[in-house]
Amino acid sequence: MSLGATEDPTKSTLPASAPAEQHATEAEPDLVMLSDKAATKINEIRGEESIEDTYALRLKVQGGGCSGFSYDLYFDQPQEMDRAFEIKGVKLICDQMSLMYLVGTEVDYVEGLHGAGFKFNNPNVKSTCGCGSSFSV
Repeated sequence: MSLGATEDPTKSTLPASAPAEQHATEAEPDLVMLSDKAATKINEIRGEESIEDTYALRLKVQGGGCSGFSYDLYFDQPQEMDRAFEIKGVKLICDQMSLMYLVGTEVDYVEGLHGAGFKFNNPNVKSTCGCGSSFSV
């Protein structure tokens, strides 16, 4: 449902014959996605740097940059308030504030004439700065 839309509370999105518990057991949609290339590169970096299995890749949104927010990626120990998930064999962690801005984002790894690095394809972004290192929502 999009923002600003209303939903009739008397109408169910489940078929009439579906038991109520079916809705509760449905798989949660991916909050963040990784491209195959990004997953491969993350595992490659983990191996090259001999990063312990207890560490996960932290996806973080922090204040700063020309447009207001910037992304950060680094291996870190999970904290109590983190949301942990695994995608394509990569352990990811994200704090609740960052996750709020990252829902629906795909992390990709790109190589080109301007170098190589991780790229966040975030559908929530309204604008980015000229250098592409920060964004606003």
